[in-house]
Amino acid sequence: MYPEHTPHVPAQRAVEVHQPTPYPPAVPAPAPVVPVQPGTVPAVASIVLPDGRVVTGYAINPTRPEPVTAKPAVSRTAVNVALGGAGFLAVCGGLVLLTSFIAALTAFITQLIILAAVIFGGWIAVQIFSSRGHQGDTTVNIRKAVIKRNHFHG
Repeated sequence: MYPEHTPHVPAQRAVEVHQPTPYPPAVPAPAPVVPVQPGTVPAVASIVLPDGRVVTGYAINPTRPEPVTAKPAVSRTAVNVALGGAGFLAVCGGLVLLTSFIAALTAFITQLIILAAVIFGGWIAVQIFSSRGHQGDTTVNIRKAVIKRNHFHG
């Protein structure tokens, strides 16, 4: 670390420039390898930094990314129409199911009512036909009865 109040001056150094030697291009294995100097040597660039140092190297061309193929934009209207159609189909399907459920429930309730009528009617029929066979039972003639305060007087 540097002392706090000591001014720092960059040291001056001797600058030595080296010329880079390019590698020969790679050649497939079956062909004989013959070292050949390339026809053009890339330019070497030197840059002097603010503190006095010199940086030397090849200039690198920035690589450009491949252009992205533009996808056709889907309009909001098309998306809304598609979603609306899907929602409409879902509602229609739900209404068909609801209608089927209501029809099945109605048929079930109708069958229960018919079953109750058959059972109750059968019970009444048994009561009517079985009372005629027994002479010891009490028979009440409703036409002659007088109803007073929930009591039958005959």
